[in-house]
Amino acid sequence: MIDWLLMAADYLFGIPFLGWGVTIGLVWKSLLMLILLLVITAYILLADRKIWAAVQMRRGPNVVGAFGLLQSFADLLKFVFKEPVIPAGADKVVFLLAPLIAVLLSLVAWVVIPVDEGWALADINVGILYVFAISSLGVYAIIMAGWASNSKYPFLGALRSAAQMVSYEVSIGFVIVTVLLVVGSLNLSDIVTAQKEMGIAHALGVPWMNFLNWFFIPLFPMFIIFFISALAETNRPPFDLPEAESELVAGFMVEYGSTPYMMFMLGEYLAIMLMCAMTVILFLGGWAAPLEIAPFTWIPGVVWFTLKSFMVFFMFAMVKMFVPRYRYDQLMRLGWKVFLPISIFMIVVVAFVLKLTGWGWNGGIA
Repeated sequence: MIDWLLMAADYLFGIPFLGWGVTIGLVWKSLLMLILLLVITAYILLADRKIWAAVQMRRGPNVVGAFGLLQSFADLLKFVFKEPVIPAGADKVVFLLAPLIAVLLSLVAWVVIPVDEGWALADINVGILYVFAISSLGVYAIIMAGWASNSKYPFLGALRSAAQMVSYEVSIGFVIVTVLLVVGSLNLSDIVTAQKEMGIAHALGVPWMNFLNWFFIPLFPMFIIFFISALAETNRPPFDLPEAESELVAGFMVEYGSTPYMMFMLGEYLAIMLMCAMTVILFLGGWAAPLEIAPFTWIPGVVWFTLKSFMVFFMFAMVKMFVPRYRYDQLMRLGWKVFLPISIFMIVVVAFVLKLTGWGWNGGIA
């Protein structure tokens, strides 16, 4: 709306606002995305606690607001008004910079995420490479926090987190390669479009059964590897070794409290939401409806994208309930001795099948 008003002013009165209009439009869209992400994160955190409570037959947060709906905002106020305590021997600048970088990196990755057709702040052609690069930088915030705390326990937790994240980024990278082989594009919107225009449903002559085209069916082993690697990448149970309370007393965050601690947790949940969104884009058809018939087509794409992302997060939350925590050697073995060989094998298989059948979208591997 703002863009249209500024263009009208330029046309009627000769006021050169068009360039400013693009800038202002980008600013307000960025602010809207920021507000929505923070509000959704608050309720994702509440949902995580509620699901955990339901599995354990507890009520969970239920005091602040109706059904506990304002609990996350009460926690926010509690953290904000607490006094931040910085250890005497800590590097204060790096100590305070680490949580800020964690949140910033988790936020800027969202600018290329298309939640509907044309609904992305920056629909760049290398979107998936951008997300992979930004998520890879998140380990630096954790290393900075562990080193700046000037304590052996946070430093050990930071080292474990660095090794864990690097290990599972390899698996995530190979999973992404298999999707790129099929689609032939690094653009996230193209990946979603490919899951609407090609696949099993079209081969069977039932193109309206859109869910058959989604990549989680032909690339099911990679879908499982991506989901498990996303758990490890975001330090979710059963891979929460960097902050395992029974072993490292909250790991790299042990010296943090009040607002800096809250920022680390905010960055972690933003990263979890990002991985849920990437799972939806890569394997679950993005904003596409499962069936291209009424009344499914009446529902906006952004609603489908949100519902699918919440479904993936529910899977994240449930894994936390019924899978015991891995030992660190088991964690490393799974990443390097199981996921890495399977991923490389799948890349070879996918490339061979595409070259043999010519099934890829937009040129595929060519």
